[in-house]
Order: sequence, then structure tokens, then C-alpha cells
Amino acid sequence: MTTNRSLIAARTVLAVALLVIGVAISTVLIRPASAGGRAHVIVAIGAENEYANVLSQIGGKYVSVSAILKNPNTDPHTFEASASVAEEVSKAQLIVQNGVGYDSFMNNIEAASPNSKRKIITVQDVLGLPTDAPNPHLWYKPTTMPAVAKVMAKDLDKLAPSHAAYFDANLKTFDASLKPWLTAIATFKAKYPHTPVAVTEPVVDYLLQAMGANVLTPFVFQADIMNGVDPAPEDITLEDNLFTKHKVKLFCYNQQVVDALTTSIRHAAESSHIPVVGVYETMPTPGYDYQTWMLAEVKAIESAVTTAKSTQKI
Repeated sequence: MTTNRSLIAARTVLAVALLVIGVAISTVLIRPASAGGRAHVIVAIGAENEYANVLSQIGGKYVSVSAILKNPNTDPHTFEASASVAEEVSKAQLIVQNGVGYDSFMNNIEAASPNSKRKIITVQDVLGLPTDAPNPHLWYKPTTMPAVAKVMAKDLDKLAPSHAAYFDANLKTFDASLKPWLTAIATFKAKYPHTPVAVTEPVVDYLLQAMGANVLTPFVFQADIMNGVDPAPEDITLEDNLFTKHKVKLFCYNQQVVDALTTSIRHAAESSHIPVVGVYETMPTPGYDYQTWMLAEVKAIESAVTTAKSTQKI
């Protein structure tokens, strides 16, 4: 999402400046248990915690992973890139970031601490997407994480060749673990094709499309909400009509980006007895890994269609 890019950029510049003059804060963002002195422990970062989670699954005991965007209870687009974040990035040997303008603050921090040996995986590049791709929430696309995990394993192999077999085995395990999610997607698509759905913004659009659902909310409306722009009155009326005229089976609501307008839209859905499914940009923690989070979202959507049950928080 591109909300408040100029504000985020300004804060990023401040963080980078603090790093350059030597201000180092040792706060650890998310990190598994200490590596305990094992050789070849790779210091890695996922800009978003869903990527950090998958990276930790592939790297296992030989990788110490931190995440930058990790709080599912806050708006990720108001994130402030602090000096502590810059310090974390400066130490990383491997970084995974989304791209498509979603986490551009990472590019500025990386440029302030150049390292020719550091490996950077940008998901946008892995998928061959342009910078202006309209929907940056790439982790909801079922084909994204298998492709990214493969590149993770490849780069980890290069950083610690003696553990290549271990990383490759973990990659196979990860790929296999996605089967329940992919099966649930295929089953829904077969049972409930063309299910009409409303959304506030395109957070979960990739997943809904894979499930064969029809997103009836115009993308111009979704983009306005995503970018912090007030939608046109006629688009708001159109969205409300999806509920009052019962044109949709469910409403997917971004739990992390909440304001007066999105709340009023949710209330309109609830008043019309349209089930509401909460979706997230940052992986909910604790209790989930990437696979179980994605499966939980599919199950919540299916429950809304089959039993009209709302699952506003998973």
C-alpha cells in the first residue's frame, strides 16, 4: 500500500542519517532462540513477517531471522523506519522484501549500508512484476511463496554451502506443507464458483481470485481506500448497494487499516446481515505460520459463504 509515502520517506531519511552518524540501537524486532554459537548461522531479515516466517522455515537452525513489519494490530503503512531498523538491516546477510512500492523504505536503508556480499530477494522481481503493479499484497497469491521459497533456499545454499542439503530438504517440506491450503482453494473454487464478494481494498484480492470468487467492488474504490484517498460519492453508494441489495455473499475487511469510512462500510455490511471476514497484511502472531494463516483465511471465507458466519478476527 502506498499511503503516506512522503511521510514514510522522510522518516526513513532520518533513520538512515542516525545510522550514518553512528547511532545504534540494539532492539531486536523478532528473533528465534539464540543460535548458541553454531557455525554458519546466517543473519537474515524479512521486511514483512510472513516472509520472515517462511525464511525461518527454510533456514531452520542455521538462520537467525528478524522481521520489520510484524504487528497485526497496527496499520503497516504508518510504519516509522527507526535507527534500530537501520542497524538491523546493516547487519543482515540476506534480506527478503516485497517490492512494488510496499516497503520502499528498505531500499533507502540498504543503500546507506552497502554490502556487496549481502543478498536481497525482492518478491516483485521474483514474480517479474513492474513497479507500478496495482496490487502490492503479493503474499496472498498462491504461486508467490513457493517461488520465493525456492529463491530463499538457493541463496542460503550460496551463503552456507555445507548446509545446502539441509536447506533443500526444508524447501521440500515447506512446499508439501502448502498442500492443505492449495486443496482448500481448489475445493472452494469447484463448490462455490463465481461467489460475489465485496472488499474495502485489494488486500486479499489475489486469494479471492484464486478461489474463483468475483470481487464486485470496483478497483478504483479499492485503490482509493488503499492509498488514503476519499472515494467518489458515487463509488461509496455503489459499495453500499452491494450490501443493501444483497449482491454479495461476504465482505472482506482489512483489520489493520481502520478509519471512519472503512468502519462505516463495515457497519453497512453488518446492518444488511452480510458476513464480515477480517483479513490482514501482517501475519497474525502468535499461533500462526504462513501456511496456517492462509488456510485460516480460506476457511473463514468458506464459513461466511456456507453458514453466513462472520470471522472478523482469526
